[in-house]
Amino acid sequence: MKLSKTLTEAINNQIAMELHSSYLYLGMSAYCESQNFPGAAKWLRAQSHEETGHAMKLFDYLYTRDAKAELMTLAAPPAAWKSLRAVFDATLKHEQTVTASIQKLHDLAVKEKDTAAQILLQWYITEQVEEEKNVTDILAKFDMIGDSPMGLMFLDKQLGERG
Repeated sequence: MKLSKTLTEAINNQIAMELHSSYLYLGMSAYCESQNFPGAAKWLRAQSHEETGHAMKLFDYLYTRDAKAELMTLAAPPAAWKSLRAVFDATLKHEQTVTASIQKLHDLAVKEKDTAAQILLQWYITEQVEEEKNVTDILAKFDMIGDSPMGLMFLDKQLGERG
């Protein structure tokens, strides 16, 4: 079954968003490296790889539905943030934006009565719940440690344990 033109365009936009997410998290990782937070850098680099995987899943899906991927220009991510906390605040805000985009895409699939796309997008909806929870949990740890240098060192070490 061929994918509609409207859904094809929307999925291509989502691919761009997922690749932008990857680029953003890679930029955040670079910032963390430069600020001597290797654990956070590792966590964000892993997040970048995960987002690329999300984009590729959509990319491949287009071709299984006899549609075509159209890659778009990505804007450069910021090079610096005010603090490590600000990096994760921005991460949560970005994930919330991605969640809204996925939901809008799912709504379009429902409107077009494209059950196959709905099933694919359900995976993304579940993934976004996990993504937001992971970052919310990290932000809760920032709330607990405040500006404690030892707390930041411990949190950075813990972030670096991400597999």
